[in-house]
Amino acid sequence: MAGISTVGTQHAAFGQDFPNRPIRLLTATAAGSGSDVVARIIGGKLTEVLGKQVVVDNRAGVNGLIAAEILAKAAPDGHTIGIVTLTQLLSTVLYQRFPMDRDFAPVSRVGSTPFVIAASPKLPAKTIAELIAYAKGRPGQVLYASGGQGSIGHLCMEVFQTAAGVNFTHVPYKSSILAVTDLGGGQVQLLCSAVPTIHATLQSAKARALAITSREPSKLAPGVPTVMATLPGIEMDGWYGIIAPLGTPPKVVAKLNGALAQVLGQSEIQERLLTVGAEAVTSTPEAFGNFLRSEMQRWGKVMRDAGIKPQ
Repeated sequence: MAGISTVGTQHAAFGQDFPNRPIRLLTATAAGSGSDVVARIIGGKLTEVLGKQVVVDNRAGVNGLIAAEILAKAAPDGHTIGIVTLTQLLSTVLYQRFPMDRDFAPVSRVGSTPFVIAASPKLPAKTIAELIAYAKGRPGQVLYASGGQGSIGHLCMEVFQTAAGVNFTHVPYKSSILAVTDLGGGQVQLLCSAVPTIHATLQSAKARALAITSREPSKLAPGVPTVMATLPGIEMDGWYGIIAPLGTPPKVVAKLNGALAQVLGQSEIQERLLTVGAEAVTSTPEAFGNFLRSEMQRWGKVMRDAGIKPQ
């Protein structure tokens, strides 16, 4: 009994002493990517709130699984955490490794961004309703690009096709950037992309935004209607979240969650996130855990319905 009491006391003290050294914030992408930029915006202020430096560590590769493995094997003491996205979650579903709803401790959602369905100016449709009518008269003739099999751009359009009762032809690329480039060049006619990825192409009028996938209109895409206005039930949002190794003490998770809420409540941080295409979001660890479970289930079903098998 004495041993159990001592362990409990040490566990409580550990939570109170956190953090006692710099915190490593892992990203699954290269420097300059959306996740990296969001991590650095949040990490800078988190350093001030927690009183210890937050160091962004970019570990790109293997569709986000390198960073996931490092985080899963890190000491569960709160000094190594990771920023994750829907893209990375899809990789864990596709490759059946490091599931986010079971292998990690959820801390908080930190950002949200809608996807935009964009068309080449060569496509005559200027609205979702016109797109559906156009595609129904030309089954299989409308080409849509994506960043690859099982990517969010692929799954977004699979969901759209099912809801709209149309049939497009998928043209997968090695990256979303290449897909956007060919949309701008007119080699493909449609694409579903996160707002930041396609923003410059839309601004240059090389592509036209037909609609966004969020429930409500977004300040990230002013003047662009929602898909739901034409197809009720089509709601998809990209997101950013913070997770920690499984077994991280609840008091440490709670302290990280509170610090993130303090950071994301600052108008300066909210404005900076908007400039890179994200809206600040906060949640409890429990709510984020439930969200991750629902996302794993939702997108796993979309993959199965699209005939995408785990690799």
